Amino acid sequence: MLGTRRRRAPAHARTTRGDDPGGHSPAGAVHPGSDARVESENASRAADPPATTGRREVPAEAVPSDAPSHAARSARSGRAILRAVPHRDRALMTGGAELRLLVLACTPEDTTAVDLASGSMLRLRIPWPSGHEPDLSPFDVVEATLADDPECDDLAKPEAATVVGPPRHVGSLKGRRVRGMLARIAATHDGPLLGFPGPSAPYWDFHGLRPSVALIHPTRGPQLMHRHADGSTWVRFGWERDDVWLPVEDGRAVRALAASRRDRLTAKPLATALGFSPHYLLVALTNPRGGHCYKICQAVLPKG
Repeated sequence: MLGTRRRRAPAHARTTRGDDPGGHSPAGAVHPGSDARVESENASRAADPPATTGRREVPAEAVPSDAPSHAARSARSGRAILRAVPHRDRALMTGGAELRLLVLACTPEDTTAVDLASGSMLRLRIPWPSGHEPDLSPFDVVEATLADDPECDDLAKPEAATVVGPPRHVGSLKGRRVRGMLARIAATHDGPLLGFPGPSAPYWDFHGLRPSVALIHPTRGPQLMHRHADGSTWVRFGWERDDVWLPVEDGRAVRALAASRRDRLTAKPLATALGFSPHYLLVALTNPRGGHCYKICQAVLPKG
């Protein structure tokens, strides 16, 4: 009708073309006579939460009471493990001391680990229960309590100490944190392996002045070999100008060589069998055997 002006909607109710490419009303706008459709949409949203949330809400009664909390899970992360460790210049070797350690090798004879507080390598005498084989793996993080008398008086093993029982597993470390730690404790090429030439030395030749364990990066190799005479596994590698052969007491390396059905492994075939590229060897002295302490390879390890 002439003379009739068209009333405009309030500004807050106007719809622009940029609000909805399809020409529909913006979200939240309610049209008269559309109550049934709105109720249907609300019911659909309640049954199926928006995908933008990224997760599905779980009712409290559906969560098991013994499920680990988020705090418990995050406490096992590498950052949390290291943050909880106080820094010390030397390892605390008094009776009753609680240590947090990074495992490098675990054998029935002892467990070699790095004290996270000081960076020192220790060799723990663990009283494993009867019928229970040592089951710690490289790069496990454990907590152990030293015995009232740690027996830190072995002249051939100045790093040895006795603990009260099997350590408690608290997590694991990997990546750059382990790489930096191993690089700091790796032995330098400045003389014979473990301070003396040859594969062994009499126990009475030790005076507690030489280390009994060393993490080394070989200058050549390594190469794993199976010896048919006694069924043992050996590792061959170069250390400066020495060609070194040592028996291997690393169960993972022994099983990898046996599974390959080959008598020797090196380079890429060795890395494939192990599941990682070998970078370090953990070399240690045994307990006296017939009056002599022998050099052995406790573990074949990656870079980190």
